[in-house]
Amino acid sequence: MTAKTQKLTKQEIKNGQNKLWTKNITHMTEDKLAVLIDADNVPYSNVKEMLEEIAKNGTPTIKRIYADWTKPTVSGWKNVLLENAITPIQQYSYTTGKNSSDSALIIDAMDILYSGKVNGFCIVSSDSDFTRLATRLREAGMTVIGFGEKKTPQPFISACDKFIYLEILKTMTVETKATKKPIAKQKKEEPISKVDAITIRMIIDSVNDLADESGWAFLGSLGNFILKKKPEFDPRNYGFPKLYTLIKYINKFEIDERETGINNIRHIYLKQKITSSSKS
Repeated sequence: MTAKTQKLTKQEIKNGQNKLWTKNITHMTEDKLAVLIDADNVPYSNVKEMLEEIAKNGTPTIKRIYADWTKPTVSGWKNVLLENAITPIQQYSYTTGKNSSDSALIIDAMDILYSGKVNGFCIVSSDSDFTRLATRLREAGMTVIGFGEKKTPQPFISACDKFIYLEILKTMTVETKATKKPIAKQKKEEPISKVDAITIRMIIDSVNDLADESGWAFLGSLGNFILKKKPEFDPRNYGFPKLYTLIKYINKFEIDERETGINNIRHIYLKQKITSSSKS
């Protein structure tokens, strides 16, 4: 058998890059997610915005919501289930004061895990009872994204790969509606977190951890790296739509926009500014 050596032309290389780009885009959007909602511990408002946020991370192929639907406390959910194709799961409360729907959600999650039909889970709850579930799913190689209110206990947040506060989705909705009103009547929503010294120090340390020998770090890798340290990190928590705008606001980094030579795409690199305090 003879081996034939062939030199690739520039056009063939370009075609190969386009195929690889298309393959990467397909891989990014093909993740199948199971969305499991604890109706007793999250509000029913902004369900549409929550599902839109989930769609950024993959395709929600399974959408279930758990509650004792005979209770009047969850009646508000009924109006949004059909609109968003969410399947309600009835779970009667066997004992007063006990939330039996938590157990139903956990059992379903494990059944879905072993079915092999999804790549990840979205657990929507402000309850710490799902901490062990999130940990177990991650041990099985699943991506776990949590959604809950600001009051969500830290153990459940830390057990997720990523955690998104429902309040920032509400803020986004208010801002969208505000654009339709006269400027004088617009009311700016306060961010749920402040950019404090601890947050700034975490970002600086993360940039330095990712930096090459010359001190530059790629912005595209920074967000995911910070999430490994702090799953609830999101620029929107601090009132910024993107990480880049937050970086510019704290004004601690040199910013270098580098041309890639592909469709005017630029890669942004960061480097900590050298000051007298950073030298010491």
